[in-house]
Amino acid sequence: MAKALDQPVAMISGGIGDIGRAIAIELARRGAHVALGDIRPASDATATLEQLKALEVRGRYDQVDVSNPEQVKSWVAAVEQDLGVANLIIPNAAVVSLVPIFALAPDQWSRELEVNLTGAFHLAHAGAMRLMDQKEPGRIVFIGSWAAHAPHPFITTYCVAKAGLRMLCKCMALDLAPYRILVNEVAPGYVNAGLSASVWDGHPGLRDRAAQRTPTRQLIEPADVAVQVAHLCDPANRHMTGSTLLMDGGLSLVTPAKK
Repeated sequence: MAKALDQPVAMISGGIGDIGRAIAIELARRGAHVALGDIRPASDATATLEQLKALEVRGRYDQVDVSNPEQVKSWVAAVEQDLGVANLIIPNAAVVSLVPIFALAPDQWSRELEVNLTGAFHLAHAGAMRLMDQKEPGRIVFIGSWAAHAPHPFITTYCVAKAGLRMLCKCMALDLAPYRILVNEVAPGYVNAGLSASVWDGHPGLRDRAAQRTPTRQLIEPADVAVQVAHLCDPANRHMTGSTLLMDGGLSLVTPAKK
């Protein structure tokens, strides 16, 4: 990572999931100190923190629920005191329920929106406010999805949240551009990790069918997502803001999501 962002510090929510961990390692390879946040116990972060240490950057883990704005503010403050002002903000935490719309319970709807959309806002907003206070440039990269524009069965709330996230990205990009804070989204298609991988593991053949439906005939690995996040975080990328980097292997060009 170039040095235009002095001593880069990254904050990644959902930081010890498959994608969050891959982003952490990629940014660390490029010289960033990394703060991981997740709701899982600290013991789950040990291996990732050891990887960061091996890459000769500083790392920390905080147990934080991004749907709680006070917890997010406390996390941002703790990271700043320990590692410095975070200038790479990656709202990545997400949850999803596989349920048809007629069986979707109000609490499931509310919880997914609170984490996937409102939680992303809390982190992006708190991070941006500190950058503005310090008159520092920065990058915010939301982890979205091609589900933001392609209806999927059984994950209605997730689709709605990711669609809202895309507009949040654009609105924040417009307001923050004069402060040299660039805001973008990486929107993957089928990622061979997390929820998708767990579903595929339990249903032989689904993984191969997903790959075959993708024009590139390839599933996305977490490391692929991480590289694109790092690209948007790079200080050499000075003009791209309010954009969606769609990396779905061409899925949205040819077909809607299917059961």
